[in-house]
Parts: sequence; structure tokens; C-alpha cells
Amino acid sequence: MDSQENQQKSAMHVMGGLKSTHDGMGQTTRKQFRRQHKKEISVDDFSREIRQGSRLHLAKAITLLESTVADDKKAGQRLLQELLSYTGNSIRIGITGVPGAGKSTFIETFGKYLCEHGYKVAVLAIDPSSSISGGSILGDKTRMEELVKHPNAFIRPSPTAGTLGGVHKKTRETMLLCEAAGYDVVLIETVGVGQSETIVRGMVDFFMLLVLTGAGDELQGMKKGIMELADLLVVHKADGDNAKMAKKTAAEYMQILHFLQPASKGWTTKAMPVSSIENIGIHEVWDVIRMFRETLIKTGTFDNRRQSQTKDWFHTMISDRLIDEFYGKAERKTQVKQFEHEILDGKVTVSQAIENLFSHR
Repeated sequence: MDSQENQQKSAMHVMGGLKSTHDGMGQTTRKQFRRQHKKEISVDDFSREIRQGSRLHLAKAITLLESTVADDKKAGQRLLQELLSYTGNSIRIGITGVPGAGKSTFIETFGKYLCEHGYKVAVLAIDPSSSISGGSILGDKTRMEELVKHPNAFIRPSPTAGTLGGVHKKTRETMLLCEAAGYDVVLIETVGVGQSETIVRGMVDFFMLLVLTGAGDELQGMKKGIMELADLLVVHKADGDNAKMAKKTAAEYMQILHFLQPASKGWTTKAMPVSSIENIGIHEVWDVIRMFRETLIKTGTFDNRRQSQTKDWFHTMISDRLIDEFYGKAERKTQVKQFEHEILDGKVTVSQAIENLFSHR
């Protein structure tokens, strides 16, 4: 008796199933998913699209600049080099203030005003990165829900990514791309961390500080800090019951500003009450900025400042490059860890460790 007959007589007999897939359907060819090779970016195509005002290509170009991938960074720099001759035609405005001062609300109202008057506005909004996870919320597009819909506006949120000064490391280069795309006004909204935002002053033409009423002793604390860097102080939220107090606060700031050295040569810093909700003072803010630009261009301060900022940027990039190359070597990281332990164990001082570290080349 063969094995098939034994199986049929056995209680353990199992009938043969249908030759099909698990759902009863006929056998199909299994799809093979293959990783697509990254298409090489055409710098000429990107350059042309950006100059024609493509927001999609502008956003992709900024992503290339901010990328940590070597190939992306190289492509971004090639693109920036191609567009360099089309940059420099905008007014660069830095906007800062303590958290809660209403920076995003002001920027949306101010940006809409400019867009409705025929200007193209780019907003570079910087959000703080978590020191624990490294992530950022990047919620500025949500807060500026009306401005983001305007065809003349472009909003790009970016994380600080560990950069001090309330800006992203690539904010300067991003600003140049926006200028090449034809944006007349570039607004840089900083994190709003207080007096550490001096880096912003070094990359914009006009620096605006948003303050609130009821400052009190804050006037003394700010006198020798970020207040000295501002070309305009906006006493924000000057509406409703707060309108009268805002005017008083603006007058107090005007008195103090007379005793401070001007942030820009040939320009007297002003203070004014503004309400973004009631649209009060927005037109006057733009008038001040236009007057500022005309005044500084006549005296030559405008161009001199930009040239000085470019030189400072060059030296900052040198420092960044040296740091990256220093920590880029695997053996250097091991040496640093070793000296860290020796410092904590009390075997060497910090100065000795630094001397020994740089002698190991």
C-alpha cells in the first residue's frame, strides 16, 4: 500500500488546498520595490524657476542649503553661486521681541499690508529647537494662516538647530535665495530669546524690537542690551484699554532713546504704538522703514553696512568650518573624551588639556 492510501485511511489526513494566494485569488506576480536613485539636480533649471518666482523650487533650494547631506550642500552652493548676481535688491528687516509680544501677529498684518500694496514679501521664521530631542514645532505657517495664502508671500519656518542668536545657520543664504526669487521685503522673525539676538543685527538692514506696555524696570535692564541695536521700537498691542498706556510707554522709550547711541549712523531710533488687530500704526511703520532706507543710502551707511556684514559672515564661516573639521576626525573625538575624563578626575586643568589636545596633531 503506497503512502497516499495510508494518508487517506489515517485520521490525520489533510486534504490538499487550492493552488492560490491566501485570499483565494489566482497567483499574481509579487511587486518588487526598488530604491529609486536620486535624480541629479539641474542647477540651470532650478535657477530659472526660482528667478521666475516658483515658490516650490525656492522651498526645495532652501532645503538643499539646510541639508546635512554632502551632495545636497554642494548642489545648494552651486545654485547660490548661480543666483548671486540677482541678489541684494530687497530691504532686509529683522523683527525680535520677548515671547508673547505678538511677533507673528504683527508680521502677518504687516506682511498683508505690503502684499496688498504690490510688494513681494518673504518671511523667514525661526523656531527654537529642543535641547533634548533636537526637534522644532515650526508652527509659524499655522499662526500666519492668512498671509500664507497670499500669492505675493512666501513663509519659510526653520529650526535654530543649535545655532545661537535666534537664527538658523543658513538664514543669510536663505535670504539671498529669496532676493533672487524677486522678493522686495525679507522679514526675519527671530526666536525671541532676549539680548542674545545680536547675530540678527549683523545680517539685516533694519532691526525692529517689539515691546509691551508695563515694562517698568525692564527699561533699565534693556538700556544697554538689545535696545541699543534697534532702529525702531514698536510698542505692540496698543488697542482697547491698553491703547492709552501704549502711547505713554512709547513716549517713555523716546525719552530714553535720546541718551543711547544710535543703532545706525545718521539715524535716530524711534518708538511708536502699534495695534496689529486694529491695524493701527502699520502704515506708519512702513513709512519709517522707507525713510530709514533713503536716509542711509544718501549717507552711504546702507552699502557700508552690507559690506561689513558680508566680511563678518566670511569670518564666521571660517570659524564654523574649523570647528566642523576639528570634530570631523574620529580620533579627535576620542581624544576629547579622554581629556574630559582627565579633567573630571583632577589629573589636568582645562588649560592644560587644551594645550595637550592641540599638540596632538
